[in-house]
Amino acid sequence: MKKELFIIVAVAVFVLAKGSIFVVDEGEQVLVTQFGKPVGDIRQAGLHFKIPLVQELHRFQRRIMQWDGDPNQIPTKDMRYIWVDVTARWRIADPLLFYTTVANERGAQSRLDDILDSVVRDAVSGHLLVELVRGADYKPPRGAEKEVFEIEGEEIDIDTLIGREVILAELLERARESTPEYGIDLIDLQIKRINYVEQVRQRVYERMISERKQVAAEYRSEGEGERAEILGQMGRELRTIESEAFRQAEEIRGNADAQAARIYADAYNRDREFYAFVRSLEAYRNSIQGNSRLVISTDSDFYKFFQKIE
Repeated sequence: MKKELFIIVAVAVFVLAKGSIFVVDEGEQVLVTQFGKPVGDIRQAGLHFKIPLVQELHRFQRRIMQWDGDPNQIPTKDMRYIWVDVTARWRIADPLLFYTTVANERGAQSRLDDILDSVVRDAVSGHLLVELVRGADYKPPRGAEKEVFEIEGEEIDIDTLIGREVILAELLERARESTPEYGIDLIDLQIKRINYVEQVRQRVYERMISERKQVAAEYRSEGEGERAEILGQMGRELRTIESEAFRQAEEIRGNADAQAARIYADAYNRDREFYAFVRSLEAYRNSIQGNSRLVISTDSDFYKFFQKIE
Protein backbone atom coordinates (compact mmCIF):
# COMPACT_ATOMS: atom_id res chain seq x y z
CA MET A 1 0.00 0.00 0.00
CA LYS A 2 2.80 2.37 0.89
CA LYS A 3 4.55 1.50 -2.35
CA GLU A 4 1.47 2.31 -4.43
CA LEU A 5 1.00 5.58 -2.55
CA PHE A 6 4.63 6.45 -3.19
CA ILE A 7 4.21 5.78 -6.89
CA ILE A 8 1.10 7.96 -7.02
CA VAL A 9 2.85 10.78 -5.19
CA ALA A 10 5.91 10.47 -7.43
CA VAL A 11 3.80 10.62 -10.57
CA ALA A 12 1.92 13.64 -9.22
CA VAL A 13 5.18 15.39 -8.36
CA PHE A 14 6.57 14.58 -11.83
CA VAL A 15 3.47 15.93 -13.54
CA LEU A 16 3.51 19.08 -11.40
CA ALA A 17 7.24 19.56 -12.02
CA LYS A 18 6.85 19.00 -15.73
CA GLY A 19 3.96 21.45 -15.81
CA SER A 20 5.91 24.11 -13.97
CA ILE A 21 9.01 24.05 -16.19
CA PHE A 22 9.05 25.47 -19.68
CA VAL A 23 11.62 26.58 -22.25
CA VAL A 24 11.65 29.87 -24.11
CA ASP A 25 13.38 29.65 -27.49
CA GLU A 26 15.71 32.32 -28.81
CA GLY A 27 13.24 33.51 -31.43
CA GLU A 28 10.18 33.83 -29.20
CA GLN A 29 8.75 35.60 -26.17
CA VAL A 30 6.16 34.32 -23.71
CA LEU A 31 3.25 36.02 -21.99
CA VAL A 32 2.10 34.36 -18.74
CA THR A 33 -1.58 34.60 -17.72
CA GLN A 34 -3.20 33.48 -14.51
CA PHE A 35 -6.88 32.67 -14.71
CA GLY A 36 -6.98 34.62 -17.99
CA LYS A 37 -5.24 37.72 -16.63
CA PRO A 38 -1.69 38.63 -17.72
CA VAL A 39 0.81 38.39 -14.87
CA GLY A 40 4.10 38.81 -16.72
CA ASP A 41 6.07 38.41 -19.92
CA ILE A 42 9.33 36.59 -20.51
CA ARG A 43 11.67 37.69 -23.29
CA GLN A 44 14.84 35.99 -22.13
CA ALA A 45 15.54 32.65 -23.80
CA GLY A 46 16.19 29.67 -21.54
CA LEU A 47 14.55 27.55 -18.78
CA HIS A 48 11.75 29.17 -16.76
CA PHE A 49 9.09 28.19 -14.20
CA LYS A 50 5.37 28.78 -13.75
CA ILE A 51 2.61 27.67 -11.43
CA PRO A 52 1.18 24.48 -12.92
CA LEU A 53 -2.53 24.24 -13.66
CA VAL A 54 -2.95 27.90 -12.72
CA GLN A 55 -0.75 29.85 -15.10
CA GLU A 56 -0.99 29.55 -18.89
CA LEU A 57 1.61 30.40 -21.53
CA HIS A 58 1.06 32.42 -24.72
CA ARG A 59 4.00 32.27 -27.10
CA PHE A 60 4.75 35.06 -29.60
CA GLN A 61 7.49 35.54 -32.15
CA ARG A 62 10.39 37.88 -31.42
CA ARG A 63 11.64 37.80 -35.01
CA ILE A 64 10.75 40.32 -37.68
CA MET A 65 7.60 39.29 -39.52
CA GLN A 66 6.30 40.10 -42.97
CA TRP A 67 3.08 41.75 -44.01
CA ASP A 68 1.90 41.68 -47.62
CA GLY A 69 -1.23 43.51 -48.57
CA ASP A 70 -3.54 42.75 -51.45
CA PRO A 71 -2.96 44.88 -54.58
CA ASN A 72 -5.45 47.75 -54.66
CA GLN A 73 -6.57 49.90 -57.57
CA ILE A 74 -6.14 53.49 -56.41
CA PRO A 75 -6.46 56.80 -58.32
CA THR A 76 -3.57 59.24 -58.05
CA LYS A 77 -3.93 62.97 -57.55
CA ASP A 78 -3.90 63.49 -61.31
CA MET A 79 -6.60 60.78 -61.69
CA ARG A 80 -4.39 58.01 -63.05
CA TYR A 81 -5.66 54.63 -61.87
CA ILE A 82 -2.88 52.26 -60.81
CA TRP A 83 -2.52 48.94 -58.99
CA VAL A 84 -0.41 49.35 -55.84
CA ASP A 85 1.17 46.36 -54.08
CA VAL A 86 2.70 47.13 -50.66
CA THR A 87 4.81 45.11 -48.25
CA ALA A 88 5.92 45.82 -44.67
CA ARG A 89 8.07 44.39 -41.88
CA TRP A 90 6.97 44.42 -38.25
CA ARG A 91 7.54 42.78 -34.86
CA ILE A 92 5.87 42.47 -31.50
CA ALA A 93 7.29 45.16 -29.22
CA ASP A 94 4.94 44.75 -26.22
CA PRO A 95 3.56 41.19 -25.77
CA LEU A 96 1.09 42.21 -23.07
CA LEU A 97 -0.41 45.06 -25.09
CA PHE A 98 -0.32 42.89 -28.20
CA TYR A 99 -2.24 40.10 -26.43
CA THR A 100 -4.88 42.40 -24.95
CA THR A 101 -5.55 44.24 -28.24
CA VAL A 102 -5.16 41.80 -31.14
CA ALA A 103 -4.65 38.48 -29.26
CA ASN A 104 -2.49 36.78 -31.92
CA GLU A 105 -0.58 37.21 -35.16
CA ARG A 106 -3.64 36.67 -37.31
CA GLY A 107 -5.39 39.51 -35.48
CA ALA A 108 -2.28 41.67 -35.96
CA GLN A 109 -2.22 40.97 -39.69
CA SER A 110 -5.87 41.97 -39.93
CA ARG A 111 -5.24 45.18 -37.98
CA LEU A 112 -2.26 46.01 -40.19
CA ASP A 113 -4.46 45.49 -43.24
CA ASP A 114 -6.76 48.25 -42.02
CA ILE A 115 -3.98 50.65 -41.01
CA LEU A 116 -1.62 50.26 -43.94
CA ASP A 117 -4.25 50.05 -46.66
CA SER A 118 -5.77 53.30 -45.42
CA VAL A 119 -2.41 55.07 -45.19
CA VAL A 120 -1.32 53.88 -48.63
CA ARG A 121 -4.61 54.89 -50.22
CA ASP A 122 -4.36 58.40 -48.73
CA ALA A 123 -0.73 58.78 -49.84
CA VAL A 124 -1.32 57.59 -53.41
CA SER A 125 -4.42 59.72 -53.91
CA GLY A 126 -2.55 62.74 -52.52
CA HIS A 127 0.36 62.63 -54.97
CA LEU A 128 0.90 62.64 -58.70
CA LEU A 129 1.73 59.46 -60.55
CA VAL A 130 5.13 60.85 -61.54
CA GLU A 131 6.02 61.30 -57.85
CA LEU A 132 5.25 57.65 -57.10
CA VAL A 133 7.37 56.17 -59.88
CA ARG A 134 10.39 58.50 -59.89
CA GLY A 135 13.19 58.92 -57.43
CA ALA A 136 14.30 62.25 -56.05
CA ASP A 137 17.47 62.09 -58.16
CA TYR A 138 15.60 61.69 -61.47
CA LYS A 139 16.92 63.81 -64.34
CA PRO A 140 15.12 64.12 -67.68
CA PRO A 141 17.00 62.80 -70.73
CA ARG A 142 18.95 65.23 -72.84
CA GLY A 143 16.89 67.01 -75.42
CA ALA A 144 13.58 66.04 -73.82
CA GLU A 145 10.86 68.65 -73.78
CA LYS A 146 10.04 70.31 -70.50
CA GLU A 147 7.36 68.33 -68.68
CA VAL A 148 4.16 70.08 -67.71
CA PHE A 149 1.79 68.68 -65.08
CA GLU A 150 -1.73 69.98 -64.59
CA ILE A 151 -4.56 69.24 -62.18
CA GLU A 152 -7.97 70.55 -63.15
CA GLY A 153 -6.34 73.00 -65.55
CA GLU A 154 -3.91 74.37 -62.96
CA GLU A 155 -0.25 73.94 -63.84
CA ILE A 156 2.01 72.49 -61.14
CA ASP A 157 5.56 73.71 -60.68
CA ILE A 158 7.88 70.77 -61.36
CA ASP A 159 10.24 71.97 -58.60
CA THR A 160 7.54 71.30 -55.99
CA LEU A 161 7.28 67.60 -56.87
CA ILE A 162 8.80 65.09 -54.47
CA GLY A 163 10.31 61.67 -55.10
CA ARG A 164 9.18 58.16 -54.22
CA GLU A 165 11.59 57.93 -51.26
CA VAL A 166 10.00 60.93 -49.56
CA ILE A 167 6.51 59.47 -50.02
CA LEU A 168 7.60 56.13 -48.54
CA ALA A 169 9.14 57.92 -45.55
CA GLU A 170 5.85 59.77 -44.99
CA LEU A 171 3.93 56.50 -45.32
CA LEU A 172 6.07 54.79 -42.69
CA GLU A 173 5.83 57.73 -40.29
CA ARG A 174 2.04 57.95 -40.55
CA ALA A 175 1.59 54.19 -40.17
CA ARG A 176 3.84 54.11 -37.11
CA GLU A 177 1.53 56.55 -35.35
CA SER A 178 -1.19 53.89 -35.15
CA THR A 179 0.74 50.66 -34.49
CA PRO A 180 2.22 51.24 -30.96
CA GLU A 181 -1.24 51.07 -29.37
CA TYR A 182 -1.38 47.43 -30.46
CA GLY A 183 2.09 46.56 -29.15
CA ILE A 184 3.43 46.47 -32.73
CA ASP A 185 6.66 48.05 -33.93
CA LEU A 186 6.45 48.82 -37.65
CA ILE A 187 10.01 48.60 -39.02
CA ASP A 188 9.68 49.26 -42.73
CA LEU A 189 7.09 49.90 -45.41
CA GLN A 190 7.76 49.69 -49.13
CA ILE A 191 5.81 49.82 -52.37
CA LYS A 192 6.61 46.46 -53.88
CA ARG A 193 5.05 46.98 -57.27
CA ILE A 194 3.07 49.56 -59.23
CA ASN A 195 1.13 48.37 -62.24
CA TYR A 196 -0.80 50.66 -64.52
CA VAL A 197 -4.31 49.93 -65.65
CA GLU A 198 -4.56 49.33 -69.39
CA GLN A 199 -5.55 52.89 -70.32
CA VAL A 200 -2.71 54.43 -68.32
CA ARG A 201 -0.25 51.81 -69.56
CA GLN A 202 -0.88 52.78 -73.17
CA ARG A 203 -0.27 56.46 -72.41
CA VAL A 204 2.91 55.62 -70.53
CA TYR A 205 4.18 53.52 -73.43
CA GLU A 206 3.39 56.30 -75.88
CA ARG A 207 5.24 58.82 -73.72
CA MET A 208 8.23 56.49 -73.38
CA ILE A 209 8.32 55.98 -77.15
CA SER A 210 8.10 59.74 -77.73
CA GLU A 211 10.96 60.41 -75.28
CA ARG A 212 13.13 57.72 -76.85
CA LYS A 213 12.46 59.14 -80.31
CA GLN A 214 13.48 62.60 -79.13
CA VAL A 215 16.70 61.25 -77.67
CA ALA A 216 17.38 59.24 -80.85
CA ALA A 217 16.74 62.33 -83.00
CA GLU A 218 19.16 64.34 -80.87
CA TYR A 219 21.88 61.70 -81.15
CA ARG A 220 21.21 61.39 -84.87
CA SER A 221 21.49 65.18 -85.30
CA GLU A 222 24.75 65.24 -83.34
CA GLY A 223 26.06 62.37 -85.48
CA GLU A 224 25.14 64.16 -88.71
CA GLY A 225 26.88 67.31 -87.46
CA GLU A 226 30.03 65.41 -86.57
CA ARG A 227 29.87 63.58 -89.91
CA ALA A 228 29.65 66.89 -91.82
CA GLU A 229 32.52 68.29 -89.76
CA ILE A 230 34.68 65.21 -90.44
CA LEU A 231 33.86 65.25 -94.15
CA GLY A 232 34.61 68.98 -94.35
CA GLN A 233 37.93 68.54 -92.61
CA MET A 234 38.74 65.58 -94.85
CA GLY A 235 37.86 67.64 -97.94
CA ARG A 236 40.11 70.48 -96.80
CA GLU A 237 42.97 68.10 -96.13
CA LEU A 238 42.41 66.42 -99.51
CA ARG A 239 42.47 69.78 -101.33
CA THR A 240 45.63 70.74 -99.43
CA ILE A 241 47.30 67.47 -100.41
CA GLU A 242 46.21 67.82 -104.05
CA SER A 243 47.37 71.44 -104.17
CA GLU A 244 50.74 70.52 -102.68
CA ALA A 245 51.08 67.57 -105.07
CA PHE A 246 50.16 69.78 -108.05
CA ARG A 247 52.69 72.38 -106.95
CA GLN A 248 55.40 69.78 -106.61
CA ALA A 249 54.46 68.20 -109.99
CA GLU A 250 54.56 71.59 -111.71
CA GLU A 251 57.86 72.36 -110.05
CA ILE A 252 59.32 69.02 -111.19
CA ARG A 253 57.86 69.46 -114.67
CA GLY A 254 59.29 72.99 -114.87
CA ASN A 255 62.69 71.79 -113.76
CA ALA A 256 62.55 68.96 -116.32
CA ASP A 257 61.51 71.34 -119.10
CA ALA A 258 64.30 73.71 -118.13
CA GLN A 259 66.80 70.88 -118.11
CA ALA A 260 65.52 69.61 -121.48
CA ALA A 261 65.74 73.12 -122.92
CA ARG A 262 69.25 73.39 -121.61
CA ILE A 263 70.19 70.06 -123.21
CA TYR A 264 68.59 71.15 -126.51
CA ALA A 265 70.41 74.47 -126.33
CA ASP A 266 73.72 72.78 -125.66
CA ALA A 267 73.16 70.37 -128.57
CA TYR A 268 72.07 73.22 -130.84
CA ASN A 269 75.13 75.25 -129.98
CA ARG A 270 77.44 72.30 -130.74
CA ASP A 271 76.07 71.63 -134.28
CA ARG A 272 73.37 73.96 -135.37
CA GLU A 273 73.04 72.45 -138.82
CA PHE A 274 72.54 68.91 -137.45
CA TYR A 275 70.04 70.17 -134.88
CA ALA A 276 68.04 71.96 -137.59
CA PHE A 277 68.13 68.77 -139.67
CA VAL A 278 66.81 66.60 -136.78
CA ARG A 279 64.05 69.05 -135.98
CA SER A 280 63.04 69.17 -139.63
CA LEU A 281 62.82 65.36 -139.76
CA GLU A 282 60.56 65.42 -136.72
CA ALA A 283 58.44 68.06 -138.44
CA TYR A 284 58.25 65.92 -141.62
CA ARG A 285 57.20 62.87 -139.59
CA ASN A 286 54.49 64.71 -137.67
CA SER A 287 53.04 66.55 -140.70
CA ILE A 288 53.06 63.75 -143.28
CA GLN A 289 51.12 60.71 -142.00
CA GLY A 290 49.08 57.97 -143.66
CA ASN A 291 47.73 58.92 -147.11
CA SER A 292 48.08 62.63 -146.56
CA ARG A 293 49.87 64.80 -149.12
CA LEU A 294 51.96 67.89 -148.56
CA VAL A 295 52.12 70.52 -151.26
CA ILE A 296 54.90 73.11 -150.80
CA SER A 297 56.98 75.36 -152.95
CA THR A 298 60.50 74.25 -153.85
CA ASP A 299 61.96 77.46 -152.48
CA SER A 300 60.31 76.94 -149.05
CA ASP A 301 62.58 76.61 -146.01
CA PHE A 302 60.60 73.52 -145.10
CA TYR A 303 61.86 71.90 -148.29
CA LYS A 304 65.48 73.00 -148.18
CA PHE A 305 66.92 69.68 -146.91
CA PHE A 306 65.23 67.82 -149.80
CA GLN A 307 66.86 70.15 -152.25
CA LYS A 308 70.31 69.06 -151.07
CA ILE A 309 69.66 65.38 -151.69
CA GLU A 310 71.42 64.31 -154.95
